[in-house]
Amino acid sequence: MDRLHPAEPIETYSVSQDVTYNWNYDTPRRQLMRLYDHAKRDQWDGALRLDWSVDVDPESELVPDAAIGIYGTPLWDKLTEREIRKLRHEGITWQLCQFLHGEQGALLAAAQIVDSVPWYEAKQYAATQVVDEARHVEVYRQFVQEKLEHEYPVNENLKKLLDQILTDSRWDMKFLGMQIIVEGLALAAFGVIRDTATNPLLRDLTAAVMEDEARHVAFGVLSLREFCLDLPEKDRMEREDFVFEACLLMRDRIQNREVWETMGMDADECIAVADESPLAQEFRRRLFSKIVPNVKSLGLLSDRQRARFQDIGILEFETNTTSDIDQEIEEERRRLSGADAA
Repeated sequence: MDRLHPAEPIETYSVSQDVTYNWNYDTPRRQLMRLYDHAKRDQWDGALRLDWSVDVDPESELVPDAAIGIYGTPLWDKLTEREIRKLRHEGITWQLCQFLHGEQGALLAAAQIVDSVPWYEAKQYAATQVVDEARHVEVYRQFVQEKLEHEYPVNENLKKLLDQILTDSRWDMKFLGMQIIVEGLALAAFGVIRDTATNPLLRDLTAAVMEDEARHVAFGVLSLREFCLDLPEKDRMEREDFVFEACLLMRDRIQNREVWETMGMDADECIAVADESPLAQEFRRRLFSKIVPNVKSLGLLSDRQRARFQDIGILEFETNTTSDIDQEIEEERRRLSGADAA
């Protein structure tokens, strides 16, 4: 449906970008090198791994209707069967298009990280992420264009965050915005789809992408922990502010305003109703379950940040969950200690 394509599909920005050589090829960051080894081992081909012959009816429940924010409310009850089928199509298309746009942003950010990050090990791993993100763009593009036959432009809140990430010359801000916030939220959203999708192609595609995304988040945590150790207070506060503002943008991104407008419904009313839905609230909370533990592990969860996270209802994840990378780091530390002792 060309009506939803942007008038000009190509945007060009002039970006201040550091290019950093590292002529020291020693690899003291063994956990990053282990992650690099895993990335090489776990490459996959979307044309071979996924069964593209699987039929996809975009108006069916590719994911349960309960995932739609107004499900079970009077607004839902007013919909005809034909409108429900259209809403399913619009909703899943909008969501997967935002994944597609986010993956393109991640592709560009990963390429920038190769140039700007100072550590040799991080440059190597970031190069594998460029390949991962190109593959993700490929499979989401194919699913959207061939199976859904319908597209949405990038959501303005997602676009704003991507622009901030890509135009900031500092490599650590790219890590914070992309690896910690965008990838962290995507990983949680992918988990919901993988666990609830009724269509095998959508489920398998999501599961394959998740394998890569988990490594990408780990890459960000491992790299930023070292960088954040000695941050001056002023710089730490600036990064806390960036994280919080990014969380607000991502919270607002999932309101699906474009879907309600396409359906001809009152978008403000639909958003207000969805905000009160227990299922929608739980989904939003789950999205941040991957963010808060990692932010805490980076030392970016001061009392000031805790108060702000409390205000938007995501502070609970500070104590109820742990950073996914923590256990792996501890296991690797024990393994390496045992090898050194031997």
